Amino acid sequence: MRGDASGGGETTPRSEAIRLLARREYSRQELAERLAAKGHDAEAIAECLASLVEQGLQSDERFAEGFLRSRILRGQGPLKIRLDLERRGLDREVIRHAFDEAARRGEGDWFALACEALARRFPGPGDTPRERARRERFLAGRGFDFDQVRHALDAAWSTDA
Repeated sequence: MRGDASGGGETTPRSEAIRLLARREYSRQELAERLAAKGHDAEAIAECLASLVEQGLQSDERFAEGFLRSRILRGQGPLKIRLDLERRGLDREVIRHAFDEAARRGEGDWFALACEALARRFPGPGDTPRERARRERFLAGRGFDFDQVRHALDAAWSTDA
């Protein structure tokens, strides 16, 4: 990277982390993995990440809320979003808090979101069991649970849904 503060070709874990965070939020685990892949020492990475958290430059809570919001806008369901957050190293308490905050803001009406996703993808409920099963698989693959899938199949194309 040109113009690096160290003056040489080598980057520090902090400069690399700042460069990554300037583009988008990352979970602590994601940053640690990326810094390790760049060949930085595990102890230096841990110190760097602790410093970034202390300074408010990295926050798993902020990452979780932004990630959840972006996935809601993509029409993904809660099961898939939770799994994706867990894969990024977030603990269940942080995930639960993000979902609670989304609900408090009026985001995350999973039944309505399932209806919207289904109606956008398919013109109607399907005339055959095979077509209906295809719609069920679509929603299940998006991360909606059984009750949300059933609701969407019943209400997605009605005028009052």
